[in-house]
Amino acid sequence: MPNSREQQTQRHNLRRVVITGVGLVTPLGTGLSETWDALISGRSGVGPITKFDASRHATRFAAEVKGFDPLRFIDRKETRKMDPFIQYAVGAAQLAVEDAGISPDLLAGDRCGVYVGSGIGGIGTIEENHKILLEKGPDRVSPFFLIATIINEASGQISIRYKSKGPNSATVTACASGAHAVGDAFRLIQRGSADRMIAGGAEAPITPLGVAGFCAMKALSERNDDPARASRPFDKTRDGFVIGEGSGILLLEELGGAIRRGASIYAEIVGYGMTGDAFHPAAPAEDGDGAVRAMQAALDDAGVLPAEVQYINAHGTSTPLNDKIETAAIKKVFGPQAAKLAVSSTKSMIGHSLGAAGGIEAAVTALSIKNQMITPTANYEVPDPDCDLDYVPNKARAAEIVHALSNSFGFGGTNAVLLLRRFDG
Repeated sequence: MPNSREQQTQRHNLRRVVITGVGLVTPLGTGLSETWDALISGRSGVGPITKFDASRHATRFAAEVKGFDPLRFIDRKETRKMDPFIQYAVGAAQLAVEDAGISPDLLAGDRCGVYVGSGIGGIGTIEENHKILLEKGPDRVSPFFLIATIINEASGQISIRYKSKGPNSATVTACASGAHAVGDAFRLIQRGSADRMIAGGAEAPITPLGVAGFCAMKALSERNDDPARASRPFDKTRDGFVIGEGSGILLLEELGGAIRRGASIYAEIVGYGMTGDAFHPAAPAEDGDGAVRAMQAALDDAGVLPAEVQYINAHGTSTPLNDKIETAAIKKVFGPQAAKLAVSSTKSMIGHSLGAAGGIEAAVTALSIKNQMITPTANYEVPDPDCDLDYVPNKARAAEIVHALSNSFGFGGTNAVLLLRRFDG
C-alpha cells in the first residue's frame, strides 16, 4: 500500500479535470436552466403515467420527461434508430456542448471520447419488437432493433455526431451507471488517455414491463393519490422510490486546455471512489460498508479530509432501507462532522432515473458549487430517528461549498462516489 507521501506524489503527476458543459433532459424540462430553476423552487416533476395505460399497475405514476422534442436534436429518419434513452443522451450531449461553447474541431479526433452509461437501455424498443415478433412474425422486426436498444449505442451515436474517436465506452452498473461513466471519464483524462470526454447517463424505463418489474419487487411508492409528494427521501413515511427517466451529460476537460480556450468552469472533479458490497442482488449491505468505503475512497483519492466537505448530494432514493443505511454510512465516514453537513436528495423532485441518476446528480452537484446554492429535499415532513442529518428540508439554501460529494449506489451492490471542488481560477 502506498503511504501518504507516495499518494501525494501520484496526485501531483495527474492532470486536473474540470466540468465545462452541462446538458440536462429531466422531468423538469429540457435544458440546464429549466431543471435548475425548478429544483431551486422545490417543484416536483412527478405525475400520473401518460406513456401507457397503467391502470392495472400497483404504481400508476412516474417522473416522466415532458415536452422533449427529439427533432430539435436528431433528424427524423435517424430517430428510428434510437430508443428514447439514446435520444435523451444525444439531446443532453448537444446541450452540454452548446453550454460549453466549444468549437466542434476540439471534439473531433482521438483526443476526445464518449462515456455514457445506462442501467436498462432500450427496454421500450425491446417490448415493442417482441410484441411485433409474436403478433406479426420475425420478418416484421425492425432492422434497427438491435442498434436502437444496445446500451453502448448512446455513446456511439454521440461519438458519430462529434467525430470523437477517443475512448468510447458505456457503463452498465444499474443506478450507479451515470456516476461510474463520469468517474471513469475523469480517470481517462487524468491519466492522459484523452483531453476531453462527453460523459454521463441516460435512461427511459417508464414502460409497462419496466414499471411492472419494480412493482413486483415492491420497490416503488404506491402513493397513487398524491404523486407529487410520493418521493420523500429520509422522511419517516417514505414507502418506496418513484421511477424517473432522462439524461445528464457533462463535458469534462483537462484544466490546461479548458483555460487556454477561455472556458467557463462549473467545478473541478478531484476524487472518485468505487466499491462493491458483495452482499445482495438488490439490497445495500446492512452496515453500509460499500457506501462507507466508496465515500472514503473518493476522499482519499483527492487527499481531502472529511472536515473539508460541506455538502453531499445523496443517493437518497426514498426507500426505507436505502435512506437509513446511507445516513448511517455518512455518519461513519464523517463522524462528528456529519452533523454539520448539508445532505439533500435531487430524487425528491425528479424521481429515480436509474442509470441516468448519477449523471444528472453530478451535474446538479456542480451547479450547486458554482451557484453556492443547495437544492432541497422536497416532501420532508416527518423526521425519522434513523435519519437524523440535515437534509435541507423543502427549501433551497445558500451556502459556502468548497467540496461536495455525489453518491450513487446500484443493484448488485455497486457503488460510485464523485468528489467535486469549487474552482477559484
